Amino acid sequence: MSSGSIRRGNGHNYFASSDDSKICVVMVGLPARGKSLIAGKAMRYLAWVGIPARVFNVGSYRRAGTPQPNANFFDPHNTEGEKMRRAAAEAAVSDMLQWFQSGKGVVAILDATNSTKERRRWIHERCQEANVETLYVESICDDEDLIMNNILEVKTTSPDYKGQDPEVAALDFRNRIRNYEKVYETIDDNEKHFTYVKLINVGSTVIINQIKDYLSSRLVYYIQNLHIKPRSIWLSRHGESEYNLTGKIGGDSNISERGEAYARALPGLLKKSGVPPNTKIVIWTSTLKRTIQTARHLAAETGFEKLEWKALDELDSGVCDGLTYEQIAEKYPEDFAARDEDKYNYRYRGGESYRDVVIRLEPIIMELERSENVIIVTHQAVLRCIYAYFLNTPQEQSPWMEVPLHTLIKLTPRAYGTDEQRFKADIPAVSTWRAKGTSAKHQEYPTEIKA
Repeated sequence: MSSGSIRRGNGHNYFASSDDSKICVVMVGLPARGKSLIAGKAMRYLAWVGIPARVFNVGSYRRAGTPQPNANFFDPHNTEGEKMRRAAAEAAVSDMLQWFQSGKGVVAILDATNSTKERRRWIHERCQEANVETLYVESICDDEDLIMNNILEVKTTSPDYKGQDPEVAALDFRNRIRNYEKVYETIDDNEKHFTYVKLINVGSTVIINQIKDYLSSRLVYYIQNLHIKPRSIWLSRHGESEYNLTGKIGGDSNISERGEAYARALPGLLKKSGVPPNTKIVIWTSTLKRTIQTARHLAAETGFEKLEWKALDELDSGVCDGLTYEQIAEKYPEDFAARDEDKYNYRYRGGESYRDVVIRLEPIIMELERSENVIIVTHQAVLRCIYAYFLNTPQEQSPWMEVPLHTLIKLTPRAYGTDEQRFKADIPAVSTWRAKGTSAKHQEYPTEIKA
């Protein structure tokens, strides 16, 4: 192969099924059962693996006409409220089917209570007419602690209660749940012709019925790994490495003196980020020296379990391993330009693309969703991919995100998104970030990391 040859990854998503199936995932369940959390996560997961997906939240349509209704609006005997709620559902379903018809989407998630057999039958009929498959996902929970946690979550993050007194909001939301309980019908044998999955008490029991195609089976596998318990995930790059100092990529170098200082500071940084008392956290690293060295003081001081994952190893830079960006630009100029043009799909010669990294990280994401509190010490490209999953960052943007050294990122999944906090150690490090279209020149003098 000549030095000017261009290598690209496969631009197609690896998830696609052989047919052109379109799926409407219909959420089912009482309020405060984690439906919006599951819907949001499923959408982010699908986008992450390259499947066009969108959530259609019926509450958003209802809020257009009734921004902050009280619990009486949801009373089944309130005919005006029922009429407005039905109109919101019809608007959401119409928009969803139009979205499918435009050719933009593969999976839509209809986020609502969909709490009666009549409502579910109506959705099924509308979708069937439009040649869209339905997959019902029912979340059932009678764990009072979890329900209370979800009520606290909703009253602080839902647009329905924005600006309201939290205690008043919680009481009203409890009353709203009671109104839904009056008419709620769980999916039963009378609906066994439907494709559905029932998640009982945060997935402690899972019932699956009539899954027919590949995409549905992958979605169900993902959904059954989810839980709605409150937790956080901490992300950190390894401490500054010897390769970082010289601008080389890849390799398996040791951490520098300042990298060692960060390793010693990491337990304090984790504590500063706000870890509730008696919280159990599992430490995950790659199999490369720089992440293991960075996490060793954290493991020693906390006694937390530590696991090494091959899947968390840095993006494989193939024949460019151990080179600087300047050397790559000089030796493989067309490749360097091609990577700038489409960094997500560009594959190093004999190495990987960001798309390849996402594929190998899928089991990590599944395990992460099954787990509770985890701190991951890994590498720049891998962190970009994991961060993109939680923050729903578009594929073309994720390879260009700045993930500075000596910084701890705390992510807390919520019903309506993911909260993020960053904690910087007061330890200088080189910057390994390069903006799209900039020169390959390595930063000559180590400086403080940017705010």
